[in-house]
Amino acid sequence: MDPAGYFLLAGTCLLVAVALPTLLHRYAVSPAMVLLLVGVVVGLTPLSDGLVLDVADDHDRALVEHVTELTVLVALMGVGLAIDRPLDLLRPSTWRTWSPTWRLLALALPACVAAVALLGWAALGLAPATALLLGAVLSPTDPVLASDVQVGGPGSSIADDEPDETPYAEDQTTSTESSEIRFALTSEAGLNDGLAFPFVHAAVLVVAGGSFLTGAAEWVSWYVVGKLVLGVLVGVLVGRGLGRLAFRARSSSLRLAEQGEPLLALAALLTTYGVAELVRGYGFVAVFACAMALRAAEHRHEYHRAMHDVVQRLERLLTLVILLLLGIALSSGLLDALDWRGVVAGTALVLLIRPLTAWLSLSVLPRTGERAGGLDRRARLAVAFFGIRGVGSLYYIAWATSHAEFTDAAWVWATVGFTVAFSVLVHGVAATPVMRRIEDTPEPVPEKA
Repeated sequence: MDPAGYFLLAGTCLLVAVALPTLLHRYAVSPAMVLLLVGVVVGLTPLSDGLVLDVADDHDRALVEHVTELTVLVALMGVGLAIDRPLDLLRPSTWRTWSPTWRLLALALPACVAAVALLGWAALGLAPATALLLGAVLSPTDPVLASDVQVGGPGSSIADDEPDETPYAEDQTTSTESSEIRFALTSEAGLNDGLAFPFVHAAVLVVAGGSFLTGAAEWVSWYVVGKLVLGVLVGVLVGRGLGRLAFRARSSSLRLAEQGEPLLALAALLTTYGVAELVRGYGFVAVFACAMALRAAEHRHEYHRAMHDVVQRLERLLTLVILLLLGIALSSGLLDALDWRGVVAGTALVLLIRPLTAWLSLSVLPRTGERAGGLDRRARLAVAFFGIRGVGSLYYIAWATSHAEFTDAAWVWATVGFTVAFSVLVHGVAATPVMRRIEDTPEPVPEKA
């Protein structure tokens, strides 16, 4: 294709991406659905020449890995800045309002990994390492494509009449059924992308060493605990340091909040991820922790919204690129290795495994719906259903297949591509009507704690 064609295609798609959120907000169609379908159509035309990525090629796979990695990082920074509900590791009282999040992370995530891996190994005939890989890469919900069911942004769940001087650890958020659903899905997506990494590592270790059981102690102590703790520590320290600098630096030239310079969010993202990776911690967890710590500094300040807006625009641009390339790949060979087993695995995950494991997890000693962090029966169903799969899964499969040789790798790529597309379509159609029905239901205002 002539270079001018690339500019025309890029400009047209960017215009579509900018206009779609406003045009489609009343309909049961998400921008992600439209962008993905545009990519599929482009893949069937000569316009896709030079845009088809071959995941079997090391260079193309590395490109997919790095672009998806950056997109997830940007989304995690945005999610961390957007959450109004406080979380102070030194104040256990703040942990209770995150009750659904802990259940989704500690129970639903490993249960989902195990269920998909067992399905792949026992029913679909996959090798153990490949089955574990499939469960690991499809386990995390996505912070990138779930904007329709996430919180609105900094300050969106805090009433205007709340005093600005209220301490951060005192929860100021208004608690309704819809806001609790959005908070649970947002906080889960912010943390489980990083927490899925131990299971991806486990699949790589199985390929390298032949047996997971022989290295179980190392896996738990280092890949589950050690790297997670390092990630949290790096994120909190960098976030607090930058928050102190931006809001309380002695020199006015360093108080970036007064200048309204929103690029601090990107500087924080890159710095945190770089430091976390250097000390071998989980970078995804570190970036989310950094965003939360940065938000805790002067948490009602308008500066957080300015940073969030910049991050959100970059995320939208990167998402456009990924969805376009994924759509092109779907109609240009990525699904060649897909068979009935992949369709069964992807469909079962989206419609059965995720909803069931999340519902059961949220039903364990649930916090009542009348308090912040509580979910009633309908809210638990909604949170369980909206386990959107997306860019995080694409990153993990690219990373894993770059670090180890898995049997049936092409099949796993095809299954992941199908599952992401299926999730985008199913959840994209359901998000608007489900959330609108919940938000239109009259309800009393619950307690805050």
